[in-house]
Amino acid sequence: MSERITSPVQLRESMVAHLLFADPRASIIWLIVRIWVGYQWLESGWGKITNHAGVWVGAKAGVAITGFVQGAIEKATGEHPAVQQWYADFLTTAVLPNASLFGYLVAFGEVAVGLGLILGLLTGIAAFFGVVMNTNFLLAGTVSINPMLLIPSIFIILAWRNAGWLGLDRFALPLVGTPWQTGAVFDHTKK
Repeated sequence: MSERITSPVQLRESMVAHLLFADPRASIIWLIVRIWVGYQWLESGWGKITNHAGVWVGAKAGVAITGFVQGAIEKATGEHPAVQQWYADFLTTAVLPNASLFGYLVAFGEVAVGLGLILGLLTGIAAFFGVVMNTNFLLAGTVSINPMLLIPSIFIILAWRNAGWLGLDRFALPLVGTPWQTGAVFDHTKK
């Protein structure tokens, strides 16, 4: 008995999805979203770096994050904890002993995410690391502005092709490439 070979079914994206995620005309929308989210990250990180008390970076690096983490660990107790025990264990075993390092990572990470989004440079990667930080802050029981940054950042990741079109990605991505397409800098066949 011969098997019948059929071609795979391709599902077309909606016009709205195509416009938002693949059509450069929507890049102005992403520019506005990107700059707003990026500014929030840049302002937060810059405040941590330039804090004269030096509790995030500098002489007393790690003091601020130690207080933050200890507050999160306290939220892991009670009948309905705001912080899950597994995350409190992670904070206790990985973050607290390395509070100084994590202080630098948070402060400079926030600045890097902010600059990446504002400049439109490696936009999808910058948004991804913003999502990672937002998720960690939420897991630590801190709501604040995190959901308002998390949701647009997820959409920026999905729209990475368009999100950086009105930015440096328009020029950088053809040079460095993507995981599935070699950029001009790394294309050894043309040398």
